[in-house]
Amino acid sequence: MSDYRIETKCVQGGYTPGNGEPRQIPIVQSTTFKYATSEDMGKLFDLEASGYFYTRLQNPTNDYVAAKIAELEGGTAAMLTSSGQAASFYAIFNIASCGDHVVSSATIYGGTYNLFAVTMKRMGIDFTFVSPDCTEEELNAAFRPNTKAVFGETIANPALTVLDIEKFANAAHAHGVPLIIDNTFATPYGCRPFEWGADIVTHSTTKYMDGHGAAVGGCIVDSGKFDWMAHADKFPGLCTPDDSYHGITYAEKFGKEGAFITKATAQLMRDFGSIQSPQNAFYLNLGLESLHVRMKRHCENGLAVAKFLQSSDKIDWVTYADLPGDKYHELAKKYLPNGTCGVVSFGVKGGRKAAEEFMKKLKLIAIETHVADARSCCLHPANATHRQMNDDELIACGITNNLVRLSCGLENAEDLIADLKQALGE
Repeated sequence: MSDYRIETKCVQGGYTPGNGEPRQIPIVQSTTFKYATSEDMGKLFDLEASGYFYTRLQNPTNDYVAAKIAELEGGTAAMLTSSGQAASFYAIFNIASCGDHVVSSATIYGGTYNLFAVTMKRMGIDFTFVSPDCTEEELNAAFRPNTKAVFGETIANPALTVLDIEKFANAAHAHGVPLIIDNTFATPYGCRPFEWGADIVTHSTTKYMDGHGAAVGGCIVDSGKFDWMAHADKFPGLCTPDDSYHGITYAEKFGKEGAFITKATAQLMRDFGSIQSPQNAFYLNLGLESLHVRMKRHCENGLAVAKFLQSSDKIDWVTYADLPGDKYHELAKKYLPNGTCGVVSFGVKGGRKAAEEFMKKLKLIAIETHVADARSCCLHPANATHRQMNDDELIACGITNNLVRLSCGLENAEDLIADLKQALGE
């Protein structure tokens, strides 16, 4: 469906039923798949034929939905995972291993920061965190001979910094490594990072893509543009024979368009098994069908609420890139012309205690460890998702102790503002 616009791809991408087949994607709720001969199944295990043999690796329902997301992002291949965290882990671990190094923006989701700085560090992968606002010289200085990737978020959670994708892509490519972008908050409706030089895109599909708080999931999409063989010495896992699959060299057999996702499926999903359930993939597809409609409303509500908060004398500061005068407004106009998202970050005057008291008084807006839902919700990150960080680490991530992350849902904006007013005592 490459000739269709994104709204049409949201509704009809990824799956085209044949004569007499289900109009909606079928839920293939099966762990295993039958074959007539051992030879037929053997071809699957040798990666000589396409098909399914065990849902821990692949499932038709998942592949329909992954194909839709690949179309939305403009990629060549995609894979669903059981969560956004699994997607971030697989995207890095597919090309980096013990002794390797990755450059990452510092303003990323707290769970991802912990995954990189603590868990993957225990696995022998070192990360250098740089400010998204760093100069080109500072960014280039972060690279090492063993650097294998650069990672960042289109819109950081919860700091809401907007990444200069082209700057980070140029630096990554100058050092012969791919740029991996978490596009969760922006969604492909707001930004398609591949058009700005990114090579791999990840999503927590739990957020806007699902949009209803119904199903946890993640996704990895490959642009199909990074030339792995041109940097074969950096990526032996893709460019040398894999003994666990009879000596297949992924980059040679599947080319730029399919090597990354094939390896992630054949190796990582095989061994770790963090696959999204077919039922959750079905729910995700229902959310994707209305993504373009919902994101427009999320952005409208986010801007209305941000303008109100900016006018309140009970609020220290507001971060929302669609606001004129915001630090990232010009980057948002460049990369996110359809609007950023429905998430607004702001500081309540009076520090941590004032932020906590404000949240207790909310009636319509719920306190949840969630974001990007049809229902509005909010969170105090320093007391929740980023609770494991010390003050210095919080500041490096762009988080103050009075920061409240508000996710504006699909309700009437005036009702949301009224709830904020009463909680602020206005």
